[in-house]
Amino acid sequence: MKKLLTLALTVSAAAFATASAAPVTLTYWQYDYASKVSTMNDLIKKFEAANPDIKIKQETFPYDAYNQKVASSVPAGQGPDVVNLYYGWLPQYVDSGFLQQLPTKDFPIAKIESDFVPMVQTSKIGGKYYTLPTSVRTLAIFYNKDLFKAARITPPRTWEDFIAAGEKIAKGAPPRFTTLGFGIQPDGQDYHMLREVLVRQFGGSPFSKDGKTATYDSAAGVKAMTFYTELATKYKLGVPNFFPGNNSYRDAFIAGKVGMIVDGSFAINTIKTGAKFEWGVIPMPVFKANPQVRSNFGSYWVNGITKNATGDKLAASVKFLKFLTNEQTQRTWLENVGEIPASRKLSGDASLRTDPVFGAFVGSLPFAHSTLFVDEAGQRKAWVDAINTVLLKGAKPADAIKQAAADEQKILNGYYK
Repeated sequence: MKKLLTLALTVSAAAFATASAAPVTLTYWQYDYASKVSTMNDLIKKFEAANPDIKIKQETFPYDAYNQKVASSVPAGQGPDVVNLYYGWLPQYVDSGFLQQLPTKDFPIAKIESDFVPMVQTSKIGGKYYTLPTSVRTLAIFYNKDLFKAARITPPRTWEDFIAAGEKIAKGAPPRFTTLGFGIQPDGQDYHMLREVLVRQFGGSPFSKDGKTATYDSAAGVKAMTFYTELATKYKLGVPNFFPGNNSYRDAFIAGKVGMIVDGSFAINTIKTGAKFEWGVIPMPVFKANPQVRSNFGSYWVNGITKNATGDKLAASVKFLKFLTNEQTQRTWLENVGEIPASRKLSGDASLRTDPVFGAFVGSLPFAHSTLFVDEAGQRKAWVDAINTVLLKGAKPADAIKQAAADEQKILNGYYK
């Protein structure tokens, strides 16, 4: 009997030890973008190998449904422990209590701001950091080298040359183009270009310094809206939605049917994988009258810890977030996704600045503006709706920019007041 009792106690102790050593499982969410998902799968394997006491379960969702999925799951205590979010969504998530502040003992504010590129400070909410990025993005022009060679033209440096190149490449006429000179797409990256590049190049500013007031209902704003919409209405370089789908402009470019598109560095791997022709990347053009006035739009996705992560899960989440933002992970992300490292040190590397593909994106970091959104989806809709009233309904650019500013100001007032 004594032996049996001893054996039972031994077995029980072993079972307890096994149970107590069970790995912590974290759920990680991001939206479904092929190169990001596959890269994250590889990174998770590497993290788990180095941390056998932690398991990561990645779940992904279509982009259009992603924001709502997160917003409805986290308050119910469901969904992710660590989540990937667009920086423009952060004010709403922080105000709703979905995210935890990053522990300052693990992520000192001074170190964040010395190690990461300046644009990450746009996501500093109430003097606190709740998230950190692995990478950042800017805009550039992707162009089809084969179409340029056939038209005997060189890549444009100015907007005037951009129009001339687009006119030579475009084939057909609206709405029956066979090839577009420019893959115009208001709800792609174009509305960012209009707001942060063109408005500034025409001498304006889209918002007040504190981000609380829309200031683009101005002469510069009207000029910017006029110039952008005339690429379609006057110069006939293309039409929106040339191909079906959310990424119509990019898909059409990959199919070899578009001479130029405005896109972010995150598109590099998708284009590299899909395009069957020679392509290149050049910086955003400038105007001949003011070639020194350069601007760009900087954006990024961030990883944060939700309120669901407590106890052992919180400790594991901190480890995982440190891994996702370390320099080696940033290098991996650059190589496999194409986004620029968020590290000041890595993004300042000379070989990256002179790279024929990455150079145009990295070179624009010093003058890239990351818009302080309070409701990214609503603010995007204000711009896209305004652009479409010109392109689809024949509205005057001045009226469109006035309406966009009024609609966006309502959103800003609702948040700040």
